Amino acid sequence: MNRINNILSNEKYCHYLQLNEKEEEDRVFCRHGMVHFLDVARIGWILNLEKGLGLDKEVVYAAALLHDIGKHLQYTDKIAHEEASAWLAPPVLMECGYSKEEILLITEAILRHRDKTIAEEKNLAGILYCADKASRACFLCSAKKECNWEEYKKNMQITY
Repeated sequence: MNRINNILSNEKYCHYLQLNEKEEEDRVFCRHGMVHFLDVARIGWILNLEKGLGLDKEVVYAAALLHDIGKHLQYTDKIAHEEASAWLAPPVLMECGYSKEEILLITEAILRHRDKTIAEEKNLAGILYCADKASRACFLCSAKKECNWEEYKKNMQITY
């Protein structure tokens, strides 16, 4: 997991994490920081194993760690966070030793991680979509009544 640890110590990545934290300082709903990123990574890895997809662990984790890294730009510049994250991710991945092919795969998954039509795809994008949705512990959330997620989307039981 050397490349994952490279991401975690990458100057750009750490800066984006801080910007997300600053923008969500007073947010009562789901946040987009390290706890969420690691939940998505671990669930994504479980899904990869369960479906027998054979994805590289460092690719699954990288996609999860970077999928919402541009959330701050959604708040400040009104850029969809999947687009912002897909734009911010490649330089970080390049600096951390990912190949051009891996960067394209990860960036595409990040860009599509909110597209519900990919839920059944047996690839990194499908895994990232499903892991992102499954990562939310709505049953514990103190703001679940105010949440604008449709009821069917809320995770009221533990799946992973």
